[in-house]
Amino acid sequence: MQMPLTSDKEGFHFRNMSEQQRQFASDNYAGVCPEAWASLEAANHGHAEGYGDDPWTAQAADLIRDVFETDCEVFFVFNGTAANSLSLASLCQSYHSILCHEYAHVERDECGAPEFFSNGTKVLLVPGADGKLDPDAIEACVKRRTDVHYPKPKAVSLTQSTELGTVYTVDELQAIGCRAKHLGLKLHMDGARLANAVASLNVAPKEITWQSGIDVLCFGGTKNGTPVGDAVVFFNHELAEEFDYRCKQAGQLASKMRYLAAPWVGMLSDGAWLKHAASANAMAQQLCQGVGELTTVSIMFPCQANAVFVEMPRSLIAGMHERGWHFYTFIGEGGCRLMCSWDTTPEDVAAFVSDLKELSA
Repeated sequence: MQMPLTSDKEGFHFRNMSEQQRQFASDNYAGVCPEAWASLEAANHGHAEGYGDDPWTAQAADLIRDVFETDCEVFFVFNGTAANSLSLASLCQSYHSILCHEYAHVERDECGAPEFFSNGTKVLLVPGADGKLDPDAIEACVKRRTDVHYPKPKAVSLTQSTELGTVYTVDELQAIGCRAKHLGLKLHMDGARLANAVASLNVAPKEITWQSGIDVLCFGGTKNGTPVGDAVVFFNHELAEEFDYRCKQAGQLASKMRYLAAPWVGMLSDGAWLKHAASANAMAQQLCQGVGELTTVSIMFPCQANAVFVEMPRSLIAGMHERGWHFYTFIGEGGCRLMCSWDTTPEDVAAFVSDLKELSA
């Protein structure tokens, strides 16, 4: 079911956070996971060189190379907006265009940052079922016009997992990668929730990144348990040339870089990143099953990662808000996004479903 997105993030009425500590609004609400916190604390002793010349940054970058089983260039920035915008800018000139899904975060939720940091590269929107692009839609957009008066398509941006909670399969990504190469396009992946996609598909990370043709990945950590900072991973080394200068100019070169990098050491050393992602996915499946049993609620999209999209009456939405539940309602008339986090528990899910059942009755 496809419905138009709107910006209806309406007012919320919720209890004191001491009474209701976990919510289903965003995985950004969750705190720092124990592994990331311990690593950050360990880094907070003594002096270390600044601007990324410290051992923590080097170790984190090496761990990312181990995760993807390839040599790659790694840069740490403060957030996903910077990661996406600066990496896309490295793929394009100002007279180029970036193709992305019409619901993509880089178009709807970055306040024009990709266009700003690329000095005006245009973002072109491509439709697709369940939040996914397909090769034919990409090619149709590329061939829509080929004259000099039109911003020349240069890159494709994919989101994994998607803004609608779905996951590109290996075959789907390889098909897009093959078509993009045929069309002379570079591939960018917004991997804010890449961990959830890897856990969902149960594949090696390399299979859904560089082996599928991804040139640059924005590897998200904050939605999976780190306190701050995302990693920009260039599988295409040539595209990483002078990227450090982009980071500096954009205010993204952290003077105490170890505090961005150290949490990644804790997350990646013993597989905590996948453990937490798998837990969030499992909670989403449990939540999807629970709310799916209600006749007053309908599931809008396949639940394949850590998000559940449901449609429910406005009165039911208002009732849940009155009971202290915080979740976003920005899809069509009554569409709601319920997002599970690394620390969501079965008890959280049960409490939410129980309130839904009571109000539905």
